Amino acid sequence: MGINEIFMPYRKLFYLLLSAVIPVLSLNAAVKLPSVFSNNMVLQQRTDAAVWGTAAAGKTVTVQTSWDKRTYQAKADVDGNWKIKVHTPSFGGPYTVLISEENIITLNNVLIGDVWLCSGQSNMEMPLAGWGKIMNYQQEIANANYPDIRLLQAIHVTSNIPKTDLEVRNNGWDVCTPKTVAEFSAVAYFFARAVYEKTKIPIGLIHSSWGGTIAEAWTSYETLQTLPDFAAAAQKIKTAPETDKAGYEAQMKKWEQEKYKADKGFENGAAVWAKPGLDISGWKTMRVPGLWEGKGYPDLDGVAWFRKKITVPDSWAGKDLTLSLSTIDDDDIAFFNGVQVGATVGYNQDRRYTVPAKLVNKGDNYIAVRVADNGGGGGMYGNVKEMFLRTADGQQIDLSGDWLFKIAFSFKDIPPAPQNPQNPNRPTVLYNAMIHPVISFAIKGAIWYQGESNAGRAYQYRELFPAMIKDWRSRFQSGDFSFYFVQLANYMKRADEPSESSWAELREAQLMTTKLPNTGMATIIDIGNATDIHPKNKQEVGRRLALIALNKIYGRKNEYSGPLYRSQKISRDKIILIFDHAQGMTASGGSLKGFSIAGSDKKFYRADAEIKGNTVIVSSKNVKSPVAVRYAWADNPEASLINSAGLPASPFRTDSWEGITKGVK
Repeated sequence: MGINEIFMPYRKLFYLLLSAVIPVLSLNAAVKLPSVFSNNMVLQQRTDAAVWGTAAAGKTVTVQTSWDKRTYQAKADVDGNWKIKVHTPSFGGPYTVLISEENIITLNNVLIGDVWLCSGQSNMEMPLAGWGKIMNYQQEIANANYPDIRLLQAIHVTSNIPKTDLEVRNNGWDVCTPKTVAEFSAVAYFFARAVYEKTKIPIGLIHSSWGGTIAEAWTSYETLQTLPDFAAAAQKIKTAPETDKAGYEAQMKKWEQEKYKADKGFENGAAVWAKPGLDISGWKTMRVPGLWEGKGYPDLDGVAWFRKKITVPDSWAGKDLTLSLSTIDDDDIAFFNGVQVGATVGYNQDRRYTVPAKLVNKGDNYIAVRVADNGGGGGMYGNVKEMFLRTADGQQIDLSGDWLFKIAFSFKDIPPAPQNPQNPNRPTVLYNAMIHPVISFAIKGAIWYQGESNAGRAYQYRELFPAMIKDWRSRFQSGDFSFYFVQLANYMKRADEPSESSWAELREAQLMTTKLPNTGMATIIDIGNATDIHPKNKQEVGRRLALIALNKIYGRKNEYSGPLYRSQKISRDKIILIFDHAQGMTASGGSLKGFSIAGSDKKFYRADAEIKGNTVIVSSKNVKSPVAVRYAWADNPEASLINSAGLPASPFRTDSWEGITKGVK
């Protein structure tokens, strides 16, 4: 046997192994793009837009753009990273972009237009359908055929260090259709629709928000190091070890046991507060839907139970029923006649449970719901039309209205919960995971709706919020881009007399932020809801944001702001307030309300107010020598001052007396 014959089997094996390795090597060397580059994307018009990705180190990547038939090239660095800037024309499309090296990636249906980053907490996140169910949501979704509006939906992710790629829905951009818009940000969509209908410029929306989150979570480590209130916490995040998921879950299991021990609604594992024959003396009454913070329990984080007796027709007995409770903040366990029929975790989930036929009796039946609020709002807050008990053939009983209510325990009564290593309410972690990956992507501007979670630290927000805006502008390729935001809506129980308010102080911090260049604020003090922290009229919120953009960017002559306080003059027993954006000032509803006035004793009284031109004259028989006026200074104020465009005046005060959130950290 010759030498070749001896080694022939080994040679065949070598070639077989080599053929398996070559595709792997090629795969690793292939050009890859981050998620912001996909079919259906929008590139910012009239700029040098960055395109970037990875390839084999030292390889030359080629990008070809169909709108100008130009070819661009860049060499991947030692880590395989490359970046190319392509010149974009005025808006138009669709176009094609080819990216190639050892492989070819073709991006189809690309539009050139304006790209807007949309961020914040739940009122920005709130979808048209799903847990949001905004006003007229079914009709709005059905009409949402806008092929020139494109949607990029970020997924909730945290990170202790900056990430390079954004985790997104459907692996990239979606064309705006009824199917794709239903679970997308309502505010962002209505903003884009209003701008597009006036300009016909394609709009790309990068939606990256997370309900219940704080502004410092959306701010970079470097900026937080300049803010003494956040420097140490940000440093701790940066140096923290990787997520210990198993350890956290073990601690949470132990803490959950502590919760059930503290819950008076359970005895020896049995849900005694769900039983039909329960003694209900001592229970309160609460109308639902609505968050309990607006119903007399502003500081309750913990567990409470709701109960309701219902009388069903005899024909329903022994039949399966659907129990719909809409949305609950945060988690629930639902019982029917003492038996658990469902449980859901998450404030943004619809609750629909099947009640088995064997539980349905003739006459009186009992529904009990254990609600756990982990922070922020709490309670059965959803859509009144989605609270019902229904038969298979569509007969139903309305479950909104009065329920019995009793607190089982407050989290203040038990040891603190273990710190979730993936908790979004930690400094920098959302900036790292949900903003940093797109800082090289060219944008026209940003819209922002957040502040509820920082309201208790409103004075701190005066520094934090502008710092976050400047932080983003310093990092994005687009530099000093336009940044428009929504002022907090009216919410919670209306105060009987003038008083201090953390929400008013947060609105003031937002108003002060308009001093930054290229900013704008949409005031919505007239379209909130006393019992719902997520008001349903998101169409008007998006429209008011769009009014700012249309005026400041797109050259329209429309009014974009309600009256804004400029200065005051004291004239004996009156104070004369002077306003900007004051053309056609009037009182909505015919009566000018919401003003209070004080002397040097700092005691405010309800005031009489009269409009004269661009001024409002304020006085009260209780204040002979006034020094200060406040307008709409409350959680849920009376607010009636508008201009000829129907836009409401921003809440304000003329004094600078120390507020209730001063020094709160």
